[in-house]
Amino acid sequence: MGFLRLYGRVLWLLGADRPMAAGLAVAALAMAGLQFLEPVLFGRVVDLLARSDRMESAALWSEAATLLIVWGIVGMSGIAANVAVGLFADRMAHRNRLKVMHDYFQHVLALPLSFHGDTQSGRLMKIMLVGTDNLFGLWLGFFREHIVTFVSLIVLLPLTLVMNWRLGLLLMGLVVVFAVVSAYVIRRTQAAQSQVEQFHSRLAGNAQDALSNVVVVQSFTRLNSEARMFGDIVRQVLDHQFPVLNWWAVVAVLTRAASTLCVIAIFVLGTVLHVRGQATVGEIVSFMGFATLMIGRLEGAVGFVSHMVFVAPRIEELFGVLDARSSVPEAPDAIDVGRAKGEVAFEGVGFAYPGGPAILRDVSFAAAPGQTIALVGQTGAGKSTAMALLQRLWDPVEGRITLDGHDLRQVSLESLRRNIGVVFQESMLFSRTIRENLLVGRPDATQAEIEDACRQAEAHDFILRQPQGYDTIVGERGSNLSGGQRQRLAIARALIKNPPVLILDEATSALDAATEARVQKALGRLMAGRTTFIIAHRLSTVREADEIMVFDGGQVAERGPFATLVAQDGRFAELVRTQLAGGAAPAH
Repeated sequence: MGFLRLYGRVLWLLGADRPMAAGLAVAALAMAGLQFLEPVLFGRVVDLLARSDRMESAALWSEAATLLIVWGIVGMSGIAANVAVGLFADRMAHRNRLKVMHDYFQHVLALPLSFHGDTQSGRLMKIMLVGTDNLFGLWLGFFREHIVTFVSLIVLLPLTLVMNWRLGLLLMGLVVVFAVVSAYVIRRTQAAQSQVEQFHSRLAGNAQDALSNVVVVQSFTRLNSEARMFGDIVRQVLDHQFPVLNWWAVVAVLTRAASTLCVIAIFVLGTVLHVRGQATVGEIVSFMGFATLMIGRLEGAVGFVSHMVFVAPRIEELFGVLDARSSVPEAPDAIDVGRAKGEVAFEGVGFAYPGGPAILRDVSFAAAPGQTIALVGQTGAGKSTAMALLQRLWDPVEGRITLDGHDLRQVSLESLRRNIGVVFQESMLFSRTIRENLLVGRPDATQAEIEDACRQAEAHDFILRQPQGYDTIVGERGSNLSGGQRQRLAIARALIKNPPVLILDEATSALDAATEARVQKALGRLMAGRTTFIIAHRLSTVREADEIMVFDGGQVAERGPFATLVAQDGRFAELVRTQLAGGAAPAH
C-alpha cells in the first residue's frame, strides 16, 4: 500500500467524524493565518519605531496602540483556537480509536477457523492494540499540531512572496530542502521498518505461544530454550531497527543545520536588500520570525513524518486483518430459518482445502429429525471435515448441504449456528464464572433453566461444592476444574442452548471409564429428540446410533446399524477387531 494512500485511508477511517475533521482543518487554516500575522505585526512595530523620529507624538502613539491592540487580539484568538482544536482533536481521536478497536474485534471473531488456525492469537492482539494506539497518535498529532504546518506550507508560505519575493524564495528553499531530505530517507527506510515490525509480531506470537503452553515449557525444561529464542528475535529487531534510527538521526542533524543556515542567510540577504533600499528593517524582522516559526514547525513535521514511517507497517498489519475476507461469505438475501426441525442432508458433497488434495468426495446422506448418525473411520478420513461443513466453517466445493431443505449458503450464519450445538473433545471454557460459561449459547436463560440443565448434565452437585457455586471463576480454559467437570459443563451449556441439531466431537474420548459413564448418561439426556452426529473413535460409544457411516479416504465406504456392519465383516468389523485387539472396551 502506497505511503500517501495508506494515510489517506487512516483519515478516511474517521467515518462519521469526517465533518469534524474538516472543521478542524478550517480551524487549522485560521490558526495558521493568526500565526502568520504575528511576525507581520512585529515587523510593523519595528518599522514604526524606526521612523518614530519623523512622526508626531500623537500619531505615533495612535498607530502603536492600534498595532498592539490588533496584536493582542491575534494572540488571544490563537490561544483560544489552539485550546478548541486540541480539545476536539483529543475527543475525536479517543472516540475513533475505540471504534476501530471494536470493529477489529468484531471482524476477527467473525473470521473462519481457517484464518485463526494460520494466525497466532498473540499476534492478533498485538496488531489490534499497537495498531489502534498508533492510529490514535496519528490522528491526535495531525489535527492538534501538524495540520497547521501543512496548511502553512500550502497556503500561507506563498504569501511571503507578496511581502518580499526575494526573502520569500529563500524561505521556500528551506522547505524544499526539508521535503527532499525527508522523501529520500522515507524511501530508504520504509522497507527496513516493515521488516522490524515483522520481528515485533514474531515476538508477540512467540511470547503468547510460550505463555499459553507454560505447563509444557516447564515440564520439558524449555525455560532456557524459549528465553534464548525470544532473545534471538530481540537481537534481530535491534539489528534491523538501528539502521533506520541512524537515517532519521542524520535527518535531524541536516534539518537543524539547514535551519541555522537559513536564518543566517535571511539576515545576510536582508541586510544587503536593506542597504539597497529593497527591504525595510521590519520586513527583515518579520522574515526572521517566519523563519523561526517555520523551522520549529518543519522540525516537528519531520518528526511526525519519521513517526509515520515507523508506524506504517503496524497500521498496514491492522488494515491487513480488517481486509481479510471470510471464506464463507453470507449471502445478501440470507434467510433466518427460525428454529429448525433438524432435517440434514449432504448431497454429492466434495471438499478440498485451497491448494490441497480432495478431503471429501461425493458424500451423500440424510438425517431425519431426531435421528442419531455416527461417523467413524481412521484419522484423516474426513469425519471432522464433514461436520465442519455442516457448521459452515467452510463451504463445499461440490454439491450442497441443506438444513430443512435450505442450502446452508442461503441461511444466515447466525441462524444456522443458533440451530447447531457442539460438544467438543476438549471443553472450551472462558476464564469467567460458571454461570457466564453456561449462558454463552443463550444469554436470556433463567436460573431455574440453568439449574435444570446442570442436573440433567450431572453437573449441579459439583457446582454447588465450588467456593462461590455458580459464580465461581473456572480459570483459563477451565483449568480449575477436572476434565469430567468441564465436559459436563459443556453438555449443560448445550442443553441450555437447546439446539435441534447436535454434534458430539469425540465428547468422551479424553475421559476415564468412571467419568465417561457419568458423561454418557448426561449425553443421553442431551441427545433425546435431537438430530445428533457423533464423531467417535471408541466404537463402543456408537452402538445405539440409528446409522453408522464408515468414512474411508473421504468417502462413505459403509453405512448401516451397528450389528449389520459387524455382520458384513467389512471395514467397520475390522475397526472393531483392531480395537478389541488393542484392549479397547468391547463393542457390544
